[in-house]
Amino acid sequence: MELGPILGYHAVLFIAHAAAYIYDCKYIVTNETETVFTYRGYGGKFKYLTNWNFIIQTVYFGLCVANDLCGSNVRPSGRGERCRLQRWRDNFLATVVFPLGMFVVLTFWGIYAIDRELVYPKALDKVIPSWLNHIMHTTILPFLLVDKFLVYHQYPSRKTGFVTIMSLALLYLTWILWVAYYANIWVYPILKVLQPHQKVVFILAMLVLFVFLYLLGEFINKTIWGEERSHAQKKKKKSS
Repeated sequence: MELGPILGYHAVLFIAHAAAYIYDCKYIVTNETETVFTYRGYGGKFKYLTNWNFIIQTVYFGLCVANDLCGSNVRPSGRGERCRLQRWRDNFLATVVFPLGMFVVLTFWGIYAIDRELVYPKALDKVIPSWLNHIMHTTILPFLLVDKFLVYHQYPSRKTGFVTIMSLALLYLTWILWVAYYANIWVYPILKVLQPHQKVVFILAMLVLFVFLYLLGEFINKTIWGEERSHAQKKKKKSS
C-alpha cells in the first residue's frame, strides 16, 4: 500500500486521540476546582488504566506519523533495514500498545456486561459523554486491528515481549495498591467488593490475560504477514 493512505490514517487517529485527551483533561471533572491531577482524589486521572492507555495510544499514533514522514516502513518482502523509528514503533506496538489496548477493551466491557457499577458507575454518564467513553474503551480495538493490516510490525523475542508487558502490568498494580493503601481509594469498585483471596485470584487472572493478549497480537501478525515473510525468506535463500 502507498504511504499516503497509511499516513492519513495515522494522522487522523493521532489528531482525534490528542483532541479527545485534551478535552478529557480540561472538561471532564466533577467540580470547577478539580483538575486532571486531583480528579476523584489522590492520583487524579493517572490512577486509571484507561488514562494510561489513552496517553499510550496517542503517543503511538504520533510515533506512527513521525515514522511515516521521516522513517521507514519496511515490509517482510521489502529491501533495506528498518530505521530506528520503525523499530521503536514495532516494539512499542507489540509489547505495550496492542496488549494494553485489547486489555482495556475486553476487561471494561466484560465487567460492564456483568455489572457496570463495578467498573463504570451509571453516575459517570452525566460526567463523561458517550463518544468519549467509546474512544477510551471501544474504538481502540478496531483501530489497532486495521493498523495491523495496513502496517507490518516485526515482533521482538517473546522474552522481551513478556518482560515488557509484565513490567508494565506490575508497575500499574503496584501503583493502584499504593493508592488503596495511602489514600484508601480502590480505583475500581470491583476491587473494593472482592475478598482478599478473591483479589489475588482476580489479579493473577488479569496478568495471565496480558500474556494471552501479547500472544494473540503475535498470532494476528503472523496470520496477516506470515505468508509474505515466508516467501521473502525462501527468495532470499535461493538468491544466496
